[in-house]
Amino acid sequence: MQRRTLLTSAAALALARPALAAAPTKVLLWHAMNGALGDELNNLIARFNSSQNAVEVVGVFKGGYPETLTAAIAAWRAGQAPHLVQVFDVGTGSMIAAGKAVKDLWQLVEETGSPIKSANYIASVRGYYSLPDGKMASMPFNSSTAVMWYNADTFEKAGLDPAKPPGTWPEVVAAAEKIRAKNLTKYAVTTSWPTWIHFEQFAAIHNLPYATASDGFKGLNAKLLIDHPAFVANLQRLLDMAKAGIFKYAGRDNLPDPLFYSGQAAITFNSSAARGALVKSAKFRFAEAYLPYDPQIIKKPINSIIGGASLWTMTAPKRAHAEYEAVAAFLRFLGEPQQDAEWAAATGYVPITFAGAALLKKQGHFEKNPGTELPILQLERLPVTDNSRGIRLGSMAQLRVIIEEEWEKALGGQQNAEQALASAVERGNVVLRNFERSVAG
Repeated sequence: MQRRTLLTSAAALALARPALAAAPTKVLLWHAMNGALGDELNNLIARFNSSQNAVEVVGVFKGGYPETLTAAIAAWRAGQAPHLVQVFDVGTGSMIAAGKAVKDLWQLVEETGSPIKSANYIASVRGYYSLPDGKMASMPFNSSTAVMWYNADTFEKAGLDPAKPPGTWPEVVAAAEKIRAKNLTKYAVTTSWPTWIHFEQFAAIHNLPYATASDGFKGLNAKLLIDHPAFVANLQRLLDMAKAGIFKYAGRDNLPDPLFYSGQAAITFNSSAARGALVKSAKFRFAEAYLPYDPQIIKKPINSIIGGASLWTMTAPKRAHAEYEAVAAFLRFLGEPQQDAEWAAATGYVPITFAGAALLKKQGHFEKNPGTELPILQLERLPVTDNSRGIRLGSMAQLRVIIEEEWEKALGGQQNAEQALASAVERGNVVLRNFERSVAG
């Protein structure tokens, strides 16, 4: 099939295919965004639809991230896959292994002639969704990273300078001890997303391998490496903080969020996208800081990795080339600076393109909203290495559960940090081998 240049303006599309102007090509997008985020996504879709008359995107909420992925797989098997599906970051390995069920972004660009360029995307963003050769497999969309949030009012009362938050783990411990000594909050420190932040992000900023085979990017035969002494020491530090009464483990995923939002905890680790919820609910001055690092491991931390989701192009029997052209037109629209900047400003996600970030800066967004540039600067820290571009393992959601189960046993006094991570590696590698066999079979 000959390559064709994708015509993107409304006028060009109308002139090139008058039939499409009368009956626009429909693109079905399944997503996992509800509430305010769903509203913003619908606004983006509506703006694209009104900008031209050749393509009509229809967004459908399919439930949470796991439900959306499961539904898309089932639909593909039935020959009725949507054109696009939003898949969370930990589903990337599974989607790359999905074979003919998906059309990689680089293939879509090549076949349609779309001018989407991977170089436009921040390195740590494009790297997460790229193949080992650097070609992009999916379209980055809603991206965040992990940061440290703190209560500036509590810091002042504790005699800490809110303008100089802790930068290292020893400084975090010292600050927590001061806050605890004055009994200013119920908890000094807590965390959301325990494994994502204290293992995956910890590995990235410290340039530590999380698994063999370049964290899974180079093959399905990867084995976990989180029983390394650096990970053991970090977990032991958190266990010691819990024993000393300065750290509260309050559950998995985002269950601990309310502890910080309500002012019960002075410091938390969470997604940079938590800003929107804090703006709406916090009754105190809050601020964000870079993830702390351990100076005994690295003297200058490198980039953190992204969370969030990307958009995958799916295949279906007899899907016309024109439909793929329509998908490419919508994806190109999403990657334009105006859309990238507006989405980031409205949702709290980070801009994912250099031009989007530059536009926000030009508009004064970062100046008007102090702290919003920090996640971008953390993501842009160089060099991006095999240990900091992301983690590409199958069944990652299951791996996170295993790590958290072992962490919880250690908190309960059933094992120490070394035993917990040895068990997590043993159990996790079984999951990885099962995934490897499922793909091969």
